[in-house]
Amino acid sequence: MQYRPLGKTGFSVSALGFGAFKIGRNEQIKYSQSYDLPDDATTDRLLNSVLDLGINHIDTAPAYGISEARIGQFLAHRRSEFLLSTKIGETFENGASTYDFSRVSLKASLERSLSRLQTDVLDVVLIHSNQCEAEILNHSDAIETLQAAKQAGQIRWIGLSAKTLSGAKSALDWADVLMLEYHLQDRSLEAVLTQAAQAGTGVFVKKGLASGQLSPADAIPFVLRNPGVSNLVVGGLNLQHLQTNWQTACETSIASAA
Repeated sequence: MQYRPLGKTGFSVSALGFGAFKIGRNEQIKYSQSYDLPDDATTDRLLNSVLDLGINHIDTAPAYGISEARIGQFLAHRRSEFLLSTKIGETFENGASTYDFSRVSLKASLERSLSRLQTDVLDVVLIHSNQCEAEILNHSDAIETLQAAKQAGQIRWIGLSAKTLSGAKSALDWADVLMLEYHLQDRSLEAVLTQAAQAGTGVFVKKGLASGQLSPADAIPFVLRNPGVSNLVVGGLNLQHLQTNWQTACETSIASAA
């Protein structure tokens, strides 16, 4: 039971996913403590150890600095072993984020991600929201670009990494997968989890530990006990912490199924 259906995709995703932010970016961060980017040897060992644990979902984005390139470099030989999710719409260069939801920019972003990740297909691609979700979903090229790339076979499943309740609800009309913030201190999107389950939409939960402010022993079970959650994406550079979090996730999944 540590693997769960990802909505109606037919894929079973591990209860814990690995968020690959910290292997690629340490500027303009929201974490309380600064950190150095790991060197290549450490990154190689960390990423392969994540898969060895049984985690079969790795989440990244162009806005995560060199994260995509490092995943491609160190995990291309194990590509069949994990579900890969990335994003479009936001890039991070020269210490600053920029957003561009034009068709030309989004198509170029997808091509770069395919190249950096050294893969022929991206399993899940999510719109990287800047909070102006009504504008993005209704007046930009984002959805049409994703749908065209899915039809062309570049992407298996598409969706939105949402920041607003209205945006998340609206995306249920077309998304295969949503990414939502949900934790003990913020349950504002909880209603969408129920609606997603009813619609057969997969849900990745982001920031389930409130960017490190919550105890994993409390936060992980809280998130994973919600039946609308497909998995919880957790990052980090400490392999021992990841092992402990994975064990907590597995124990929660087994207990929930009992």
